[in-house]
Amino acid sequence: MRIVKSADIVNRVADMVMRANRILPADVLTAIDQAKDRETSVSGRDILGQLQENAALARESGLPLCQDTGMAIFFVDMGEECRIDGMGLREAITQGMRRGYQEGLLRKSVCHPLTRKNTGDNSPAVIHMDMVAGDALKIAFMAKGGGSENMSRVTMLSPAQGWPGIKDFVVNRVAEAGPNPCPPTILGVGIGGSFELAPILAKKALLRPLDQPHPDPEIAAMEQELLAEVNELGIGPMGLGGDVTCLGVRINLAPCHIASLPLAVNVQCHSARHEEVEL
Repeated sequence: MRIVKSADIVNRVADMVMRANRILPADVLTAIDQAKDRETSVSGRDILGQLQENAALARESGLPLCQDTGMAIFFVDMGEECRIDGMGLREAITQGMRRGYQEGLLRKSVCHPLTRKNTGDNSPAVIHMDMVAGDALKIAFMAKGGGSENMSRVTMLSPAQGWPGIKDFVVNRVAEAGPNPCPPTILGVGIGGSFELAPILAKKALLRPLDQPHPDPEIAAMEQELLAEVNELGIGPMGLGGDVTCLGVRINLAPCHIASLPLAVNVQCHSARHEEVEL
């Protein structure tokens, strides 16, 4: 049995929130560097250079990578032999998130859906929790901006549409989104499960580093096929045209009902801010 103090969770989450909003992950930086090398559009190369400069300035100055510091999304794997000492786990994560956004001078973007009144502290955090074997506690954080989130979609295909229908939906979604999600984007694709599970699969797929293709070679090939077709759209960096519309596609699958083919696309902007800690 492992005992984790809730105060430690609050501290680690607060630090994670601030770091993720200031430091772009190494895999994303590498993908932007590689995109600049292969981009043939002059404006596209210039924009990718600005993204490189922005990441360096954020890292050096401590300023956020983007003014939209997003909704706070957490994916938690809690071991069955792990117990929390103090306040509940959800409350500890929420307190850490609030503190991180306050101390990090990060924009609070969460409001009532109808009155639009800001909650004032970026709460509530969106927390997805899974019980797993063992005694570890893993917490992954993602700052999800509104521009890219608004371009995300979920649909229920018929099983007969299969892989061709999946490809058509994903590529058309990117084409319709155009410059709105601040490309070059990263796409999380959730295939299967149920109506509510598919978008969670899609969002969780965005946590997988860009230098780690799916461990199943067939699914990894599907990721590359989607990436190639999306980049053939020519939307380019910030929608001004070019070779690099998307930096990577990540797919998660789950079994589904025989009558259904759930599909979700979660669009992430170039500022793919996420971090994971294990307590």
